[in-house]
Amino acid sequence: MSVKVCQEDVEHSGQLKFLSAVFYAGSSFLITMVNKTVLTTFRFPSYMCLGIGQMAATVVVLYAAKMSKTVQFQDFDRSILLKIFPLPLLYVGNHITGLASTKKLSLPMFTVLRKFTILMTMFLEVYILRKTFPKHLVFSVAAIVLGAMVAASSDLAFDIQGYTFILLNDAFTAATSVYTKKKVGSDSLGKYGVLFYNALIIIIPTLMASAYTGDLHEAVTFEDWVEATFIFCFLMSCLMGFVLMYSIVLCSYYNSALTTAVLGAIKNVAVAFIGIFVGGDYLFSWTNFLGLSICMSGGLMYSYLTFHNKPSGGNTGAVQELKIHISEDSKGPL
Repeated sequence: MSVKVCQEDVEHSGQLKFLSAVFYAGSSFLITMVNKTVLTTFRFPSYMCLGIGQMAATVVVLYAAKMSKTVQFQDFDRSILLKIFPLPLLYVGNHITGLASTKKLSLPMFTVLRKFTILMTMFLEVYILRKTFPKHLVFSVAAIVLGAMVAASSDLAFDIQGYTFILLNDAFTAATSVYTKKKVGSDSLGKYGVLFYNALIIIIPTLMASAYTGDLHEAVTFEDWVEATFIFCFLMSCLMGFVLMYSIVLCSYYNSALTTAVLGAIKNVAVAFIGIFVGGDYLFSWTNFLGLSICMSGGLMYSYLTFHNKPSGGNTGAVQELKIHISEDSKGPL
């Protein structure tokens, strides 16, 4: 096992790992419900402007918290851009390719191809963060991807543009997760600084792109802005956007980028299972149900192995040596 993996095990308790994972899973599920209400029930025309609102909420909440000294992070200077690079570019790429792939692909194929994010995240953690993974975790990840492929096997319509966009989206998502983990763990920005400056930097080009494409005009002229219920749901979506981004950073910090990706996959499968009984828009087939079951089994296996994995007593001395070495090289708490 690499030094970085041992460092995480020494620094973070199992309770923190588990609670941060539950926080992320719950936040991800709730924002899915809220966004569905805003974009589907009220038919709000702009995904991009909803994203801008979520970025703005992140900036406002964290700036207010910094001014009230509730949280602390570095003041802006020229070094910020270098420290946070390439996260803003990855976030923008993730957002654009995600929207493009959603329009081009059917839901089953979108679901199966998104699972390749997990494999890409694993590879990037190996090469960028120098992590290693035991075989049983690799097998559980393989089960998730296999289950997704089985679930979508009845819908194999090929679209070269759609496949290109979704695989690019997978790469951007994986890279975002891994570099978030790296920035939070090694730079002086800390968790709050990464969230604040990333949102602050990407909100400007996103707003310009929205205005250029006419997306902003459609959002501004939306007729339901006079409806109190819509305004409440829109504001809840913006606030939940901040909560989700914070939960992702926490989960990646206390666990790993791979664990965050797997939990996202479990959430999506859980939503699909709920759709079998609630909503009436799920078209049941045994092939799809079998694939979802394999996928969920792999995700639950990964979760169990991750959160119930305890170091053996024979490794206590090695852990103590790493702990001393890490404390000497540490730059201080985030």
